[in-house]
Amino acid sequence: MKWFGNRVFVLSAAVFFISAAVAGEHRHNDREASICEGFGPQTPRNIDQKDGANERIFALAPSYEKMNLCNIHFHNNAEHMAEDFSIYAGKGEHGHGGGYECKLSKTLSEAEMRPPAEKICKGLNPGDTIEVHWVYTSCDVEPGKGLGSCLTDACANPNLRVEAQVFTLVNDSSAPDFGTFDYRGGIVEGYHQANSLPTNTGAPVVFLGSTTGPKYTEQECSPLQVTWSVRPKCSKVNIHSVGKWCGRNVFEEDHAHGVRELVTSPGLLSTIK
Repeated sequence: MKWFGNRVFVLSAAVFFISAAVAGEHRHNDREASICEGFGPQTPRNIDQKDGANERIFALAPSYEKMNLCNIHFHNNAEHMAEDFSIYAGKGEHGHGGGYECKLSKTLSEAEMRPPAEKICKGLNPGDTIEVHWVYTSCDVEPGKGLGSCLTDACANPNLRVEAQVFTLVNDSSAPDFGTFDYRGGIVEGYHQANSLPTNTGAPVVFLGSTTGPKYTEQECSPLQVTWSVRPKCSKVNIHSVGKWCGRNVFEEDHAHGVRELVTSPGLLSTIK
């Protein structure tokens, strides 16, 4: 009787594990089936992985020199992933992915990690990673607050381009000054331009995607079409210069935005050529 009871227990356990496996497979299939349909390629992504199966194709936007800078903002941790910024930061706002940290953030000196006396951008600290987005538009606009500054009633479907750079914040006055990359009213050949963009962090990876931010997921996709240009290497930046920028800029930015969870479903990614 004891032997029979054990056998029943083993059989029941086997049925349980088979049922669990089947249920897990159903959940996996349901998740794959529930991704957005009819949308173009989404962002952010692992820029080291070039494959994608999204069939919605649109033309690459012109180079940023031939477009108007309309907005600068940044996110707390990198939204994209690459070898140089691949340390998972854990779950973020509302349980979504919290983005990625630069590897160099784990090798900083004690002096670089010294906490500043003042509060930086509502809570940033030395060693934190940020991903900065310089947003460009084909519309005839001036730089301003939010992505709404990138379009008008007369230009509701613009070409959009985002130049992106991932930084690690350090308490070091000799580190690059974020103000170097700000908008200072410069107009070059008729287009509003940032004072400069990073040039020593590798050739940008260019691909088709969308807007980002924590409001979007693989089930709630962004409809906007964006050409992305993401630099693959991290750079240090002086945390005090970032704090100064948060204190005053034409974009009215004063904090780091949340991140969108990394998009991994092939059907939501473009092919990187």
